[in-house]
Amino acid sequence: MTSAVIVDVVRTASGRGKPGGALSGVHPVDLAATVLSSVLERNGLESRQIDDVIWGTVSQVGDQSMNIARQATLAAGFDETVPATTIDRQCGSSQQAAHFAAQGVIAGAYDIVIAGGVESMSRVPLGSSSRGGSSSSRLGERYPEGLVNQGISAELIAAKWGFDRDRLDAFAAESHRRAALAADSGWFDSALIEVDVTGADGERHGLRRDETIRSATTVEGLSGLQPSFYDEQVVARFPQIGWSITPGNSSPLTDGSSAALIMSEAKAAELGLTPRARFHSFAVVGDDPLYMLTGPIPATRRILERSGLSFDDLDAYEVNEAFASVPLAWAHEFDADPAKLNPWGGAIALGHALGSSGTRLLGTLLTHLEATGGRYGLQTMCEGGGLANATIIERL
Repeated sequence: MTSAVIVDVVRTASGRGKPGGALSGVHPVDLAATVLSSVLERNGLESRQIDDVIWGTVSQVGDQSMNIARQATLAAGFDETVPATTIDRQCGSSQQAAHFAAQGVIAGAYDIVIAGGVESMSRVPLGSSSRGGSSSSRLGERYPEGLVNQGISAELIAAKWGFDRDRLDAFAAESHRRAALAADSGWFDSALIEVDVTGADGERHGLRRDETIRSATTVEGLSGLQPSFYDEQVVARFPQIGWSITPGNSSPLTDGSSAALIMSEAKAAELGLTPRARFHSFAVVGDDPLYMLTGPIPATRRILERSGLSFDDLDAYEVNEAFASVPLAWAHEFDADPAKLNPWGGAIALGHALGSSGTRLLGTLLTHLEATGGRYGLQTMCEGGGLANATIIERL
């Protein structure tokens, strides 16, 4: 069977996803185009060699509407014959893009694909795509008490697994500590590409460091933050909630873009490119849409069943830190080694640019395996609506 291999993964630094953030002045089309151009330049490819560009973006409105993948490939100077499509698997959109790309290679439909994503949460705020919409009557009949937002789901998870505020804040502080150490040690440098931005002083400069990492973060400092999602109506419905989810133990609003160069092993050999890893296994699941963010647990169980690997075979696991309660619940269910869980920090520190996060995690996982000599890595992502993707890669 044809193997799908990863030749390169690149990303921008993470910018704060609000006005004044380092990347807020960059149009998301241009942000994505910068990443796409870099993939070609770093690997000596011509755009005509790319069979497809599969791109993840969650809020597909405003600056991110009208098939942003196609706009970005044209903005990047790709030949007009190169196709591109934009997909939405919520927070796992670019992870799903990588799945589709690799599966297309394995099936023989593609030789070379670029999979990635972009999200400018400063320019297209979270929830923009749902504004002005009405509720489905049939969905309401199935869930008469109504579903909740992701913050409330994170609170429900914390309550169900018994994570108090101190535990959540400690996890968040450790995420910043690990990410700051990785950044200071240059462990992200091989994947980071420079983006030309205008600073607060009006001067142009290159951004190559994540703006979201706060190296001075402490549990004591986080303890003073107020809960983000307190709602009196929700209190009556879910009295078990302890209201422990704050801006400090949640991923920040983020701008960013990332991409992976995926191809067949034979094509890599033909082009003289070195495969860094191969896709070993895939899984995608649906889960309880009320708890919503627990999907990585059944997704991990499914991918282990399909892969023939045991949990002990895994050398590292990237579990997206949408909220601290999500990876903590996952780790509890698998009795996971804390040292292998998001070893270079996660989205609480590195940011969560929704449509870009999947390939950002993929690059971090791959680079960590290379740095430590690990063989197998697992990536899994909670997604809006009670979904989750899981991927296992094997370092080559």
